[in-house]
Amino acid sequence: MAIESVGGSIICKIAELMVEPVGRQFRYVFCFNNFVEEFKERKENLALALDGLQKDVEAAERNAEEIRKGVKKWLEDANNEIEGAKPLENEIGKNGKCFAWCPNCTRQFKLSKALAKKSETFRKLGESSEKFTKVADKRPPQRIEFLTSKEFTPSQSSEEALEQIIEALKDDNVNMIGLYGMGGVGKTTLVKEVGRRAKESQLFDEVLMATVSQNPNVTDIQDQMADKLGLDIKEKSKEGRADRLWQRLKKVEKMLIILDDVWEYIDLKEIGIPFGVDHGGCEILLTTRRRGICSSMECQKRVLLSPLPEKEAWDLFRTNAGLRDGDSTLNTVAREVARECQGLPIALVTMGRALRDESAVKWKRVSKQLKNSKFPDMEHIDGQRTAYACLKLSYDYLKSKETKLCFLLCCLFSEDYNIPVEDLPRYAVGYGLHQDGEPIEDAREQIHVAIKDLKACCLLLGTETEEHVRMHDLVRDVAIQIASSKEVANEY
Repeated sequence: MAIESVGGSIICKIAELMVEPVGRQFRYVFCFNNFVEEFKERKENLALALDGLQKDVEAAERNAEEIRKGVKKWLEDANNEIEGAKPLENEIGKNGKCFAWCPNCTRQFKLSKALAKKSETFRKLGESSEKFTKVADKRPPQRIEFLTSKEFTPSQSSEEALEQIIEALKDDNVNMIGLYGMGGVGKTTLVKEVGRRAKESQLFDEVLMATVSQNPNVTDIQDQMADKLGLDIKEKSKEGRADRLWQRLKKVEKMLIILDDVWEYIDLKEIGIPFGVDHGGCEILLTTRRRGICSSMECQKRVLLSPLPEKEAWDLFRTNAGLRDGDSTLNTVAREVARECQGLPIALVTMGRALRDESAVKWKRVSKQLKNSKFPDMEHIDGQRTAYACLKLSYDYLKSKETKLCFLLCCLFSEDYNIPVEDLPRYAVGYGLHQDGEPIEDAREQIHVAIKDLKACCLLLGTETEEHVRMHDLVRDVAIQIASSKEVANEY
């Protein structure tokens, strides 16, 4: 074996020293083992490069980044080349060692050439992987709020309002639209549908949405818009941040900006929104509970979103309560409850889900409670007492103390805040949910069950991620009122 190896090496060296192309042809015959070793080494190097790049790609995908096309192509090519080399590896195992006088020399010659060609491909691919210092880019955020959703329930009032808004968006003489109506009537859901249809019909190059809230925070509004634009605002001052956003928005030829839940006049320049003479292609759609805001913001088009008419209110209520057509006795009292909700979708949905599968006796009791309900500390909320009463009863009919506590804990966070689910167990432990000697994991499980129940009855809203939940501002007002009562103070 040693003599054969030494002989092969000597012949191979002689072949290397011979003039090309004759020398190369000799090497294919006499240096078979060298080609095999080179093939294996370069294949292993390529496999290592592939594995490293694949892990980088997986890390980028977990971070929701967009993988570059060149990286995808390289991974595909590398996988195909390694997979395509398997027949050659099988041939290597079949091919015995031989010299020029061996009957297998012709096959060995062809196999050596194939191995040399594949090794060169491996080498080039491996070297080209070194240029990928960055495998992905930050993905442009997908407008999750404008994806098709079951939240939008068409009704006569919502369809009329929607049609008015869409027509106004197409009118070149209108660039500021105000949608106003009672809290809980469905303004946010409607403008999300407007945004979805505007994107679908390509009316605008960009459709952005930001929640303003009762106590507006300019920085937060800027961040909401910047996130959706993929813009990194590094400036610290208000002026610097506004200018950065301003310059980015100026690059968009035609855009719709939806400002949700506006309670007072807001200065668009302070935020960094170019509008009017500064940007003729920018249109603003705002929602508010106060019709006067439409005047102060100089809306050329003002659209009222009214509560649902009785038939549509009953259909929505019956769906959420799971009522059947045949049960006339239960439906009679259920209609009384639905009327007390006065056409407000938020009241109809929460009340319906709270009473789902309950007995006729409980339905009658709820009907009586709603008729006699009073919110003494809410007398200043004109036209909203019905919604407050419905939401309060929805809370009263929560089945467990843990669920009620979780609901009240959520109102401690600021309005329109994305509440971290993992923070709630710690607060719950502080309020005595967790007993000494019990694993902390028990408290976490109880909170997760409570959140599921609260989302099921619409007292909590989901967000873009499972790690956070939100409260409708009207629901939060009720939760604060409940949490401030003597009854709750004595209980916790």
